[in-house]
Amino acid sequence: MSSENEMKEVPEHIAIIMDGNGRWAKLQGKERSYGHKYGVESVRKVTEAASEAGVKYLTLYTFSTENWNRPDDEITALMGLLVMAIERETPDLMKNNVRLKAIGDLSRMPKEVKDRLDACIDQTSDNSGITLILALSYSSRWEITNAVKRIAEDVKNSVLKDEDINEKLVSSYLTTKDFPDPDLIIRTGGEQRISNFLLWQAAYSELYFTDIYWPEFGKEALDKAIHDFRTRERRYGKTSEQL
Repeated sequence: MSSENEMKEVPEHIAIIMDGNGRWAKLQGKERSYGHKYGVESVRKVTEAASEAGVKYLTLYTFSTENWNRPDDEITALMGLLVMAIERETPDLMKNNVRLKAIGDLSRMPKEVKDRLDACIDQTSDNSGITLILALSYSSRWEITNAVKRIAEDVKNSVLKDEDINEKLVSSYLTTKDFPDPDLIIRTGGEQRISNFLLWQAAYSELYFTDIYWPEFGKEALDKAIHDFRTRERRYGKTSEQL
């Protein structure tokens, strides 16, 4: 491993598919909700570790559009856990200078969850440390479809012309328009797929898969993923000699 690779900067933006809560709970002989509860602890640990490492944006795939198809009791438990977690974690977010944001079809969230989320986002809005982005009721196909509809409407209403449409414009219609694309996408739990997560934004992201279940993923595991990222050569279609 060269010293040049070792000197590469840490990723500005890390996105994580937090997988394995249910399977981890099953191994403990517990219900799936037990895994989700301990998964919240990992959110705190990883956010702190990412901030210490110098990461500026951390996006967590918290609840997908497809997750609405899960059993009602699991959805209810997850929503309840979200309310508790947001309420409990807000003081720590303030203490650690973390700014909270959310992306996704938030109109589908229960009112109590949405109200708590909005309050936390507002309370942390002036914080200048790491930005923690929760992907809630999110799917990339929903996001892209929604962007296409809005662009079509603006063309129809003469707000845009056909020739205005390019990659930069499409990006500006996505829910992630205020954030840089992820440099590194991590998936825990042993699966090796993207699962409808940041498909447009992941065009040149480095992918990192680990067998570690999310409730066991902490600072050491994150540091290992960042170390792996720093050894990679990101060419963006160019040759090594052009870099």
